[in-house]
Amino acid sequence: MKRNLQHVPYGYEPPREGAKGTLIYYDTFAETSEEDLNQALKMMKERAFAKLVLYPLHEETVKRMTKQHTEAFYKREKPLLAWCEELGTPNIVVESWEGKRKKYTPVEAALRHLTEKYSAPHFVYMSPQMANTFASYASFEEWIVKLRLILTSEPEIIHPRLEKYGSRWSADDQA
Repeated sequence: MKRNLQHVPYGYEPPREGAKGTLIYYDTFAETSEEDLNQALKMMKERAFAKLVLYPLHEETVKRMTKQHTEAFYKREKPLLAWCEELGTPNIVVESWEGKRKKYTPVEAALRHLTEKYSAPHFVYMSPQMANTFASYASFEEWIVKLRLILTSEPEIIHPRLEKYGSRWSADDQA
């Protein structure tokens, strides 16, 4: 069996990888402004994430999670794609997996798909309302140990499970 030997000078240390991990923006994107998207982009650059994944939810998922109606998926996806194209950065992706499914997708299934597809560590950027909804699910405790949450702002009301795992999340204004 042949070995591949590499010769390096004494004291050589391999260069450190600058950016790593994935920032997943999990939201409906119904009321998200360009300023909110720029804030997520700023967070990605400040914390040196390799990739920003925008994950718009299907209208059926929004209806089940929040009991509110929203625009069709393609109407919310189109401005996100235009924003990404305008920036022209290859490390920003609009994940349209839920749009292809065309039905309700549980948070667990979405997170499983995202964590398998994109590199770790995983940080999920979401609104306080979405975080409280996520914390109300039974699978929250299983997922919160695998990823970290970054909330867009400080929540007024904190779900007990979210409070219990206070070390696993932070608000963007604190960060």
